[in-house]
Amino acid sequence: MGQGSQRRARDATLRAAGHQAATLERFRIMQWIRSTAVLLVLVAAGVASDALAPHPDALVPLTVGFTLAGTLAGLATALRPQHAWFVLKAMLVVDAVWLALAAYVSGGSSSPVLYGVLMHLAAVTLLANYRTGLVLALLESGLLLALHGAVQSEWLAPTAPPGPVGQRLGVYLGVLWLVAASTALLSVLHERELRRRRHDLDALTALTQRVERSADATTVAHTLLEAVVGSYGLRRGVVLASQDGSLPLLASHGIPPEVADAPGRPGPSSVVRQAHREHGTVIARQLDPDEDTWLLRLLPDPGTLLVVPLTMDQRPIGALVVEHVGRPHALRAAVAGLQRSAAYGALALRNAWLLAGVQRLAATDSLTKIANRRSFEATLEREVARATRAAEHVSLVMVDIDHFKQLNDSLGHQGGDEVLRNVAAALAMACREFDTAARYGGEEFAVVLPGAGPDEAFEVAERLRQAVAAAPNQIAITASAGVATFPSHAGDGESLVRAADEALYASKRAGRDRTTVSLGIPPEEQVHALIRRAVRERLRAKEGRPDTDLTSGLFEAT
Repeated sequence: MGQGSQRRARDATLRAAGHQAATLERFRIMQWIRSTAVLLVLVAAGVASDALAPHPDALVPLTVGFTLAGTLAGLATALRPQHAWFVLKAMLVVDAVWLALAAYVSGGSSSPVLYGVLMHLAAVTLLANYRTGLVLALLESGLLLALHGAVQSEWLAPTAPPGPVGQRLGVYLGVLWLVAASTALLSVLHERELRRRRHDLDALTALTQRVERSADATTVAHTLLEAVVGSYGLRRGVVLASQDGSLPLLASHGIPPEVADAPGRPGPSSVVRQAHREHGTVIARQLDPDEDTWLLRLLPDPGTLLVVPLTMDQRPIGALVVEHVGRPHALRAAVAGLQRSAAYGALALRNAWLLAGVQRLAATDSLTKIANRRSFEATLEREVARATRAAEHVSLVMVDIDHFKQLNDSLGHQGGDEVLRNVAAALAMACREFDTAARYGGEEFAVVLPGAGPDEAFEVAERLRQAVAAAPNQIAITASAGVATFPSHAGDGESLVRAADEALYASKRAGRDRTTVSLGIPPEEQVHALIRRAVRERLRAKEGRPDTDLTSGLFEAT
């Protein structure tokens, strides 16, 4: 059985268990109501028998029999809880019969027991559902009419006092159906509210589960938007949010790609400002072309728009804007659910931004603001793996500032730090868009060049050296560089670093201010590097990553 089938089976089991628990709870409440009714009837028969004329004594055995039936029903549900719903419905019929007979023997249409019929009807309708209440009202009416007909046909002796018995019964039945209709209406409204709240809760739960798998703010925004669109049947929508409170487009639904992807400067919006000012959802049926130009470009010819504010720590960060095309009552019902989803979405966006900031800090050198050594090592490993699969090159340039110790002594530590920052900025600007510049340690920098062979890597290294020399510093500086290429000079990332570092020190020994291309590590060490790489990849595959033969492309490349 697949995971999806297992999850559906588990959900079905949980729903069945929840339904059974709710049925048992309803049955216990009805048993309490029955016990109270029995106690009242027995007390009335003992101390106020005149109110239950003409046959108050007949109520005692009738009530004792009813009590016995209720006790047996309680035992049945305790022994067979899965049959509780059937027992509950059967006891409702027993209740109706007992109440009708008790009313007959205690005065017919003038019996005070008839008030108990109304109470029972209202309780059942509210505890079960409106359909059960209407069926019970029909059953009670039928029993009372049947007893009245039996008296009229002289099959039973009359018990009601002289007078217009038929009229009294007609008035009572009118009251009974008025009670049935009103409580059924209340039950319908109650059920509808419960269904709406359950729908909102299910939607929020599904959103929570999906957002937990979202890694960045853009994915969170798309997840939020798709969740509310699917849950509330919305036509179009956008998420506009940023940490600084501007309104760039983070996610869209139902908007043509040429509109969503078109460049445009995010602008202010009067309805978004209103939503933030009022701290609630704004229902907008038209937009101001002058105040909402950016929103109208994204959502041309809008219908009814719901503008839900997104806030972070009481500070506005954007809005969820969706177009609703349903009926008015569905619009009102959707607002509360959208506000809850938007509140959770804003929290998820804040967490995604915080996580991105932490990851950025963890991957960035605090002084130079470029990649740190840990980030460099991860990037190099990833690029070597990619080059292996694609049978391509990846090169590494190691750059070291010449005579940095002397420079640091003459300028001081603060001046030396300024040189390091300027060199890092120059390297970052001179790199290709997809290269990675990192501070390797001290005054040494490393630049990963994906797809670059030895010749191209040498040209890039020379350009980097020239950029370092041209960087704005208090005194002129130069740099030395070493270049190594995978798989020509090394068999894995570790040996590639060593090869580039050896080439760098060859530049130092040759007089500095130059670039040297590696001669490669010895062949036997390349073989060892290949073996190390193959072992690492196999270990990763056993941990759950795709098991791919990374050595085949490597040998082809060499």
